[in-house]
Amino acid sequence: MQIVDNISAAVERQIGRRPWLDHLVRAGGRFQRQRGDFFAAGATYFTVLSLFPLLMVAFSVAGFVLAGQPQLLTELQEKVQENIPSSFGEQINTLIDQAVDSRGTVGLIGLLVGLWTGLGWMANLRAALTEQWESPSSEKPWWRSKLSDLGALLGLGAAFVVSLGLSAVATSGISKRLLEAIGVDDLPGASLVLSLVSIVLGLLASWAVFAWMIARLPREPVSLRSAVRAAALAAIAFEIFKFVAAIYLQTVLSSPAGAAFGSIIGLLVFTYITYRILLFATAWAATSSDNERVDIAPPNPVIIQPRVVEHGMSTGAGAAYFGAGAVAALALLLVGKRR
Repeated sequence: MQIVDNISAAVERQIGRRPWLDHLVRAGGRFQRQRGDFFAAGATYFTVLSLFPLLMVAFSVAGFVLAGQPQLLTELQEKVQENIPSSFGEQINTLIDQAVDSRGTVGLIGLLVGLWTGLGWMANLRAALTEQWESPSSEKPWWRSKLSDLGALLGLGAAFVVSLGLSAVATSGISKRLLEAIGVDDLPGASLVLSLVSIVLGLLASWAVFAWMIARLPREPVSLRSAVRAAALAAIAFEIFKFVAAIYLQTVLSSPAGAAFGSIIGLLVFTYITYRILLFATAWAATSSDNERVDIAPPNPVIIQPRVVEHGMSTGAGAAYFGAGAVAALALLLVGKRR
C-alpha cells in the first residue's frame, strides 16, 4: 500500500506542475462525474429520431418540385422504367405518383413531428450541457421551457446557417474563382494558400457552432470567455475526427456488408463521437480557472454571551443614594440637638 501511495503522490505532483494536464484531468473527472457518455447517447438517439420527419419534409419538397415541372417527373419515371424494367419499376413509379399527390400532407406531418422531436432533442442537449456546468437550474413551467427550447433551436439553426456558409466557401470553387479573378491562381503556392484558407474557414465554421452551443444552450448563464476557448479546442478535434471518419467510411463502404449497414452505423458513431467532443469541451470550459468555485473556509467557533440590559436604577446607584440620605438625616438630627 505504501508503494501505491508513493506512486499516487508522485503522479499528483507531476500533474500539479503542469497546469494544462491538471485542467485536462479536472475536465475528464467532470465529464465522467456528470454522465457525459450517458447524455451523448441520449442526444444521439434524439438526433436519429429527428431525421425521419426531416426526410418527410425533403420528400415533400421534392414532390412540390416535380409537380411544378411535369417534364422532370416524366424523365424520372422513364429512368426508373429503364433501369428497373420489371413490374417492380411500375410499382416505384406508382409510389412516386402517390408521393407527389400527397406532398402537402406529408410535408405538414413532417413539420409537426419534426418540431416535436426537435424540441425533445434540444431539451436533452440543453440538460446535458447544463449538467457539465453543474449549474443549479430553477424549475420553470413546461410551456416556458418549451418556448426557451424553441428559441434555442432557432438560434442553433442560425449558427448552422453561418457554419454551412463558411463551409460552402471553403469546399466549393468560390475561393479558386476569387484567385482567378484577381489573377494570382498561377502563382507558386497559390494552391497551398487556397488549401490553408479552406482549412481555416472550416475551423471557423465549426468554432462558431461549438461556441454557440457551449455558451448559449445551457439553461443558466455561463462565461462566454471560457466557452470560446473550449469551442476552439472542440473545433480542432472535430475537424480531425471528420478527416479520420471520411477515410474510415471509404474503407468500410467498399465491402458488401459495409454498403448495407455502414451508412446507418457510421451515422450513429459519427453523431455519438461529435456529442462526446461537445460535452468534453463543455466540461473543459466549466473547469477553467475563471469558473472554478472557491471554497470559503468556515470561521472559527465563537462564544456568544447574552447581554442583559437593565432598566431603571442600578444597585450601585441605589446604595449611593441611600447612603447620602442617611448622612443627611444624621446631620439634621445633630443640628436639632444643639438647638
